Amino acid sequence: MSHPLDIFGYCPRCGKEGFAINDFKSKKCSGCGFVLYFNAIAAVVALIVNDKGELLVARRAKEPAKGTLDLPGGFADSMETAEEAVAREVLEECNLRVKESRYLFSLPNKYLYSGFEEHTLDLFYLCRVEADDAPDANDDVEQLQWIAIEDLNPEDFGLESIREGIRKIKERTNDII
Repeated sequence: MSHPLDIFGYCPRCGKEGFAINDFKSKKCSGCGFVLYFNAIAAVVALIVNDKGELLVARRAKEPAKGTLDLPGGFADSMETAEEAVAREVLEECNLRVKESRYLFSLPNKYLYSGFEEHTLDLFYLCRVEADDAPDANDDVEQLQWIAIEDLNPEDFGLESIREGIRKIKERTNDII
């Protein structure tokens, strides 16, 4: 098995060749001693449920998994809390303002971006939105639709962590929502 950081052959700090495997999670520069750890990137996922018990589901407009179903969300920005990230992502992708978010669970994921496999830790939040807002697909979302939770098919979702999240939601709907 290759090292997750094999794509990086030069030290990102000093630019020297000889950026070598230090252990399974890191590489170390033989010149300046800089160690780069391969840690999970924080990502957020929004579960938005209406009064009918339907979940707001997005269709992905971009790769990876273009055209498959997804849930609103994305990467947390630097110096942003997960709660701020989920509110920002919901506004960017759905034009909805989050009034309240409640952490539910997390799942690891792999996300292929620009030819590099990012390892993420996806944080799932139940979000309440402003009642007068109407969902509108924006950013990297092609379409939004409401689907009854019992009608959700995990295999229609393109990302593994989202498929697993949908399975958890379906199994524990009363505990989660």
